[in-house]
Amino acid sequence: MSKPIVAKEEVSGGEVVARILEQFGVTTAFGVISIHNDPMLEAFERRKRIRFVPARGEAGATNMADGYARTNKSLGVVVTSTGPGAGNAAGALTEALTAGTPLLHLTGQIDARDVDHGRGMNHETADQLSMLKAVSKAAFRVRSSSELARVITEAVTCALDLPSGPVSVEIPIDIQMKPAPMPSYVPRNGKRRVEVDSKAVDYLVALLRAARRPLLWAGGGARHCGAEIERLLSRGVGLVTSVHGRAVTAEDHPLTLGALNNGNAAEEFYRTCDLTIVAGSRLRGTETSVHRLALPSPLAQIDLDLRAWNRNYASDLFVLGDSAEVLANLADRLPADWRPDPKFASDFAAAKRNAVAEMRKAIGPYAEISDMLREAMPRDAIFVRDVTVSANTWGNRLFPMYQNQGSIHALGGGIGQGVQQAIGACFAAKNRKVVALCGDGGLALNIGELATAVQENVDLLIILMNDGGYGVIRNIVKSRYGDRRFYSELFLPDLMNYARVMNMQAWRVGTLEEFRNTISQAMAATGPRLLEVDMNGIGAFPEAFAGPRLRPTPTAR
Repeated sequence: MSKPIVAKEEVSGGEVVARILEQFGVTTAFGVISIHNDPMLEAFERRKRIRFVPARGEAGATNMADGYARTNKSLGVVVTSTGPGAGNAAGALTEALTAGTPLLHLTGQIDARDVDHGRGMNHETADQLSMLKAVSKAAFRVRSSSELARVITEAVTCALDLPSGPVSVEIPIDIQMKPAPMPSYVPRNGKRRVEVDSKAVDYLVALLRAARRPLLWAGGGARHCGAEIERLLSRGVGLVTSVHGRAVTAEDHPLTLGALNNGNAAEEFYRTCDLTIVAGSRLRGTETSVHRLALPSPLAQIDLDLRAWNRNYASDLFVLGDSAEVLANLADRLPADWRPDPKFASDFAAAKRNAVAEMRKAIGPYAEISDMLREAMPRDAIFVRDVTVSANTWGNRLFPMYQNQGSIHALGGGIGQGVQQAIGACFAAKNRKVVALCGDGGLALNIGELATAVQENVDLLIILMNDGGYGVIRNIVKSRYGDRRFYSELFLPDLMNYARVMNMQAWRVGTLEEFRNTISQAMAATGPRLLEVDMNGIGAFPEAFAGPRLRPTPTAR
């Protein structure tokens, strides 16, 4: 049982925040300083136990905290101003919410007595708390100095509690500045544990025992289940992942398709399977041809969130619980004499070869770009992808992943978030290389954050696939309106000159041979650097990517 919170001394509210974060093990935070958050940041600077990374905007700072948390398997922290500052963070908070990233968003507020009274105070925003609730797992407002420690502790616990997510806290500036009680002990509540129904696991074991060609679909909610999944792979269960669930095990394992889950070869193979176990995945539309992809039946679902039950696909069995615990139970209870179909492994390997060949045919010369990048990149490197044609094709699916927590991408589809996520990942990389794949449209959206990368001297290689505009949107418009083009062509400054102004190393390549001759040098260098790939020089994709292909609605389920 936790000790009660007992006031030991009074310090400023800003210092209370700093000390509680320190007790939770926070060592890095991101944000933008403001007149409505400087008491917290003053405490960070004075105590020198939390490194604060000053971004150029709140959206970038929040994406950095997101990338940091995903890489470090720990809490990400971002500090923003109130009003417009908190609003700027909303899109990045939405991404963190979609990805289930444990993130604490600390935002200032005007004086407590003035909140929500419409007095026209600087940075005042009507009903800001409702906005934050819409883009966060939860949102709190500190209403008095006496409750500050409790609210921050509750917010951190809520962010880390599974299913994790971003939590926002408003702290009025007067509460940050005036004395507040600092507790002598901060309760460290563990992650909530849902008691797994042993009878439900019995049913799941029965389904697997009856199957001979079983498929496990692992999503982002199973990213921590590598050991449990490897046990099932060793018994002959096949694995496919969502893009967010990638690298839960090394993708060169013979019984994993990785995220090659949405093509004709995969779907043909699924027809030969006789069970789907879905662990921690929403079976999102982009992964399933907008829920038209036919999955093997019966279908069992494991999730901590009861709302996931039958959300997108009807399930024959729903098991409420942490995927790691349920999968461990499943592996423990699977009889020693259970064996898959003797042909399943060879058929799986053939399906994987066909899926790879299908993707390589669709992307033409960019398959060689993927190969050369993979050869140059260390096996344990962190690969961050923004929303761009290359990311949505070879980056998210063909490019092999080996290291758990080495795969980060903009899950919610927001453009221009990848570079900032990669900057955040650099602070948690622990000597691992970080590579960001982005497009010219995404870079243009937050190009100012390159200054953050330079100021902090992060070891980051940005591979910019430059096709002169919003390539994905251009292809979608063409598929809908023929040869018309509108609003997708973009001006971008000469990036070689821009990089020189920013004191960044930079290279530009326009052929496969130039990429081959440059990528190893760019990878081996250190500090922030940019490799621009002229896609007009490389050539067009044989099949234009315009979003997931739609299929007829399956009739089997």
